[in-house]
Amino acid sequence: MKAWLGRPDLAWPRRWDGLAAVVAELSARVLAGPGGRDAAEGVTEALVAAIGEHQAHRAELAGLVDRVLDLHAVACAADPPDPDRLAGWLLHLQTGFPEPPEVRLAPYAAALGERGLARYRQEAVARFERLPVIGFGQTGRYDRERWALLRVMEELAEYTGDVDLQVLVLARDLSSGWHYLQVATVLRDAGRSAQALDWVARGLAATGGRGAAGRLVDLAVDECLRLGSPARAVRWRREAFLASPTPENYSRLRGLARAHGVWDAVRDEVLAAVTDTALRDDLARLG
Repeated sequence: MKAWLGRPDLAWPRRWDGLAAVVAELSARVLAGPGGRDAAEGVTEALVAAIGEHQAHRAELAGLVDRVLDLHAVACAADPPDPDRLAGWLLHLQTGFPEPPEVRLAPYAAALGERGLARYRQEAVARFERLPVIGFGQTGRYDRERWALLRVMEELAEYTGDVDLQVLVLARDLSSGWHYLQVATVLRDAGRSAQALDWVARGLAATGGRGAAGRLVDLAVDECLRLGSPARAVRWRREAFLASPTPENYSRLRGLARAHGVWDAVRDEVLAAVTDTALRDDLARLG
């Protein structure tokens, strides 16, 4: 493999034919039975390293990498390596190169087993948690390491279906209210209402009633109504109006409170809290 990659004197079509022939030989070796795992790892690493050096042929080389990874997974299933070693190699492949490939965990499930997957998860989470959280209003610096670990964690979360991993991934970037909304939505969809509402509150505190604040409140109200807690839903609308006393928020509060028979009391309370006399009069005329 390296012999073909290191031949700048040859035209690319000739070198490509050589690379394809090496992969074909590897395929025959793997399909013939145990013994091709180490060779597949060597070929994979050589191709992944070459992507950064041959940007003009990035797509072609990436396609070969995907093919060799499929062969490697087959080889691991036929001749399982030490699960800890396999977990370490897969993480190295995805984080140790300038142009790392995207690895799917499903084909490696049997070879990793519970032990290997636990090791993979432990190491991936530990490294990901060391990344700084991008705070509200900040511009995140997505360097090579962050992008690589983000891909690793997204695949791990999808493969395991673990909500905590999904939240961990999303909560590393809280640069806008929409990011808070994403976390709250994942938790709501998982049936974890209390945590979802906590993230709504955190998002509203961060946004100060701007940006995604309206969507955050909508989520909280819908969830409270679904849980049969209209009084809590009205409180969310009330707090949203007091934080941003606009005609739109007033109308939303009025519609919800009126539907649950508490508008008269709520109306008097919120209008009394409006200090702008002209605005208060305008709102009062809305009903």
